[in-house]
Amino acid sequence: MKQFPLSELLQSLPKQFFASLVDKVAKKMAEGHDIINLGQGNPDQPTPPHIVEAMQKAVANPKYHKYSPFQGYSFLKRAVAKFYEREYGVAIDPEKEVAVLFGGKAGLVEIPQCLANPGDIVLVPDPGYPDYWSGIALARAEMVMMPLRAENQFLPDYDEIPASIAEKAKIMFLNYPNNPTGAIASKEFFEETVSFAAKHGICVVHDFAYGAIGFDGKKPVSFLQAEGAKEIGVEIYTFSKTYNMAGWRVAFAVGNESVIAAINLLQDHLYVSLFGAIQEAAATALLSSQRCVEELVALYESRRNTLIDALRQIGWDVDAPKGSFFAWLPVPSGWTSERFSDYLLEKAHVVVAPGIGFGKHGEGYVRVGLLTSESRLQEAAERIAKLGLF
Repeated sequence: MKQFPLSELLQSLPKQFFASLVDKVAKKMAEGHDIINLGQGNPDQPTPPHIVEAMQKAVANPKYHKYSPFQGYSFLKRAVAKFYEREYGVAIDPEKEVAVLFGGKAGLVEIPQCLANPGDIVLVPDPGYPDYWSGIALARAEMVMMPLRAENQFLPDYDEIPASIAEKAKIMFLNYPNNPTGAIASKEFFEETVSFAAKHGICVVHDFAYGAIGFDGKKPVSFLQAEGAKEIGVEIYTFSKTYNMAGWRVAFAVGNESVIAAINLLQDHLYVSLFGAIQEAAATALLSSQRCVEELVALYESRRNTLIDALRQIGWDVDAPKGSFFAWLPVPSGWTSERFSDYLLEKAHVVVAPGIGFGKHGEGYVRVGLLTSESRLQEAAERIAKLGLF
């Protein structure tokens, strides 16, 4: 069979760092080992029953068996506007300031293709979600990393960005609560961001995937709560984490109307909109009682406390994340993140994600997901303790 060569564009895409980790884990599992997988970011809880029931009912509606409106049903966009007004006090025009997305990842990958030309600069957090890199590569734009350091609460320092870079930048990605560090951002930081972006003509794309998940009684701040935010950016919100709807592939972008129009234009060429029954279930999620979200956050906070307490008891000096469902843990002195991750897999059968996979400044850390039971988190700490590293 003839093997057709990949296009130069596909060959230019970043290599998937974590593919090798998946292979290593699969091999260990095939050997019959009991693996505690803390390296993934896939929610382990089911979608709340009332959302599933809304979907089941909607599937039978013949209206949804036809093509959906290209840019999504108005009822979902109105639900998004009501959600943002209720949760964040932010007014959203449902027709001009909302784009329905096929999952948050789709929007994050699409935006560089909407706004950047070959050679344009895109500012990216380091460490950060690797799929930001994919959209930039598809747009043939240039990535410039913004280091996230512990001493600055894992926030970028805009004073570090040379004026020559800032003036050429077209887009900036941010993500709080943060993957992988678990850090959060304040309204004051977002106001500083608005000022910096407005000065240099940069579009801010705030990835608010973990927007519902804040700990210690602190609700994460929406970027759009900062004055002037809609003038210079958008926020992407996914149902995957808030409502355990990762497999449903539904999200939305809200904010600057020109960016929303650009997303809709690109998607008009790529898709006919999302299955209507999913859109109806998504609207139900946004407009119904948020008790299920409160219970989910409480579950993650309890898991966080169990994990952090257990790791501290074995002598591992770790900080508790302030948001998201990840913990960002320093590796022992003398170890790289990848070698440490491999060692935990080989000797303790515990999977963690090496920090280097999230960027150069992720070196020295591993990411751990709070996506299994407290008993398994406790057991993971006990297995690590037996290695005598702390």
